[in-house]
Amino acid sequence: MSRHSKWSKIKHQKGAADVKRSALFTRLSKNITLAAREGGSGDPKMNFKLRLAIDQAKAVNLPKDTVDRAIQKGIGAGDEGQIERVQYEGFLPGGAAIIIESLTDSRNRTSGVVKNVLGKHGGNMGLPNSVAWMFSRKGVVRISNYKNSVKNFDDFQLKMIDLGADDIQPEEEDLVIYTSPENLEKIREGLEKEQITPEEIEIEFVTKEKINISDPALKEKIENLLNELDENEDVDNYYTNLE
Repeated sequence: MSRHSKWSKIKHQKGAADVKRSALFTRLSKNITLAAREGGSGDPKMNFKLRLAIDQAKAVNLPKDTVDRAIQKGIGAGDEGQIERVQYEGFLPGGAAIIIESLTDSRNRTSGVVKNVLGKHGGNMGLPNSVAWMFSRKGVVRISNYKNSVKNFDDFQLKMIDLGADDIQPEEEDLVIYTSPENLEKIREGLEKEQITPEEIEIEFVTKEKINISDPALKEKIENLLNELDENEDVDNYYTNLE
């Protein structure tokens, strides 16, 4: 639970509820619109953030016409300018930290929803920087079943370090590469040269130190809380410091 990416989670859950899928599509459309607007271009070759947003959309089969409309909103002069990124910080049941990223056209509405979800399940909202100091902003690349594509791990590791990788960690069958957000595009280009297609490429909040909660009742409360965040289309992503 140290990080959570809804688009990848739902991609692997073929039986995911329609409400979650609908909320996911709405979030991805907003993300594409903002990426196009913030990057100043509707061309993913010229706008790396937009390229990441489109890749995430493709991974869960967001219709192409929906992607195109979202891009046009981002580079146009419509009411998409009301959408903004807002970050909330808080605490889960048991005291674990959570950062919640939202894409919203109403700060007051989304703030109220986030506060209500946290409180209902035994957590609470925190002040700005109450938990952010526990995390670092990182570029994160995940390669599934990496042993099938990485033949010489030592050689591969050296190439990634030369491109700016800060850390490379095997996690069961996957390989996770951590880098600064500024070097994320270099890592991606390096993987393309190696003919390796990552499962995920994102900019995330990575916890500096994980904590473990073993109480089954607390675990259930946390799972219910995170599931409710999943269902809210204003919540783009969230990150915790849980194992």
